[in-house]
Order: sequence, then structure tokens, then C-alpha cells
Amino acid sequence: MPGRLGKALMIVTERPIVRKMFTETRPGRALAARFVAGESLDEAITVAKRLNAEGFSVSLDHLGEHVEDAAAVAAARDDYLAALDEIGDSGLDANVSVKLTQLGLGLSDGLVAESLAALARRAQAVGTTVTVDMEESAYTAATIDLYSAAQADHGNLGVAVQAYLRRTASDLERIIPLGGHIRLCKGAYLEAEGVAFQQQEEVDESYDRLLTVLMAAESVRPAIASHDDDRIAHARRLAERRPGNYEFQMLYGVRGPLQRDLVARGYPVRVYVPYGVAWYPYLTRRLAERPGNLRFFLRAAAGRR
Repeated sequence: MPGRLGKALMIVTERPIVRKMFTETRPGRALAARFVAGESLDEAITVAKRLNAEGFSVSLDHLGEHVEDAAAVAAARDDYLAALDEIGDSGLDANVSVKLTQLGLGLSDGLVAESLAALARRAQAVGTTVTVDMEESAYTAATIDLYSAAQADHGNLGVAVQAYLRRTASDLERIIPLGGHIRLCKGAYLEAEGVAFQQQEEVDESYDRLLTVLMAAESVRPAIASHDDDRIAHARRLAERRPGNYEFQMLYGVRGPLQRDLVARGYPVRVYVPYGVAWYPYLTRRLAERPGNLRFFLRAAAGRR
């Protein structure tokens, strides 16, 4: 969840001149390379293979959101089908994560449903799963509806939910009986007070409360998506009472030593590996969550390491 400085950064990075500074300069692209595996599927597969060799599972995310026409939806769907084929051909311990606005949410629910079904079928054929990412709160209800229908039909999907949204507890009541995997994250979008908790303490309390519910649900595989030491400690305490069937999920390029430590201790860890040319919105959310990352860019821009 973005703090006060993070929220200010998100507003500033929407300005065209700032976007150009990040996307068209060497320091900006160097910062992106810390969090994005590359712009091509081949680059992402190379990273996924290395992570598998180090004991991690992977979730591949072909970056993109809010497409504007059916042709762009078809292109995104085909990109993900290619990623699933590569997962199968390479024998990777990996799945894919998709944003529904990239598959047509906001254009046509029918188009989204068809695309999501195609991905679920291909994932089933290669022995893996599809995770539906959660986006801005304006899309939450539709995302839950589309996920619920697809999961009921195919049974090999999961969905992300955001602890800072006030509605998430009721969403869990609906989706837990469907099985699958549920990724609990804090939330990375700017939301109004009536929609989302604003204070960090409230978000942390919500996260711990929701995770307690998830870890007690035998019908789902909880995915603990956090880099917060206190949240991870809480999850580890809950894991002592749960016989497996859960995993930690962390972002590529964020807290690598912590990721490796969890694997060394025998915990299952899945690394979220984004790739593609549409990396700028993803980068701005990472900056908002951890404004200290901006120092890397400023040092590089000044010619210092």
C-alpha cells in the first residue's frame, strides 16, 4: 500500500515529462530492470529457469492493462498462450498471472470470459494454473464475478485480493468455497477512504485478519503476498497449524535475501516475474510502495553507482 510519499510519487509519475524521463533514459531503464525480467518472453523464461534452479516457483506476468480494442485483447491472449506453451515445453514450475483489463474488461465481459477460458484450458493441458490479478476497485466486482464463473467451469484458477479494500472480507466468503488459490496482498492503487483503509495500521490489521481466515480454509491454497517482516512472521505462526498447501509470493527484484532465506528454511516461495514492453505502470507502483527505490534512479542519473 502506498504511503503519503508513495501517493505523491504516483501522482507525479503520471506526468508525461516524468514518464519520458523513466522510459527514454538509461537510468530509468536500469531501474526498471531491477523489477522486470525483460521485454521478451525468452528473457522471462531465462529468469524463470534460474529461479526454479534456486528452489523458487514462478508466476509469469506479461505486463499490460486497460487495452482499447479487441485486436489488443487477442494479442494479449496469444502472448499468454505462448507463455503457457513455453512453461509446458520447458517443464517449468510456473504459472501465469493476468489482468482482466488486458483481456478486455471494460470493453466486453463476454470477450474477457472467452479469453480467460482459453487460458484456463491451455494451462490445464500443460499442468499449471492461471492467477487473476486484482486491479483498481472500479473493477473488483466484475473481476470477482468473472473469476468465479471461470473457476467453477475449469477449477484451475486463482485470484488476488487486496487487504486494504473494505469489501475483501465478504469477497473471501464468496470465493473460498470455489477452491483454487487465493493471493492476499496489501494493495497498490490509490483508493478513496470509503473504499479502502488509509492508515498503515488498519491495512496491517486487515491483512493479518484476512490471512487468518485464509490459512484456516482447507479448500484453498493461500498465497501470502507480502515483503513485510511482521506479516511474514504472522504467516509463519499460522503455517505451524496448517499441513502444507500454502506458499509465500514475492516480487522479482524485491528483498531477494528474504526470499532466499525462506526457501532455505523449507517454505514454498513463488516469485512474481513481470516482463514485456508495457512496464511503466508496474514500475510506478513499485516506486510508490518503496520510494527508496527512487534513490537508485537519482544516483544513476547523476553518474554514481
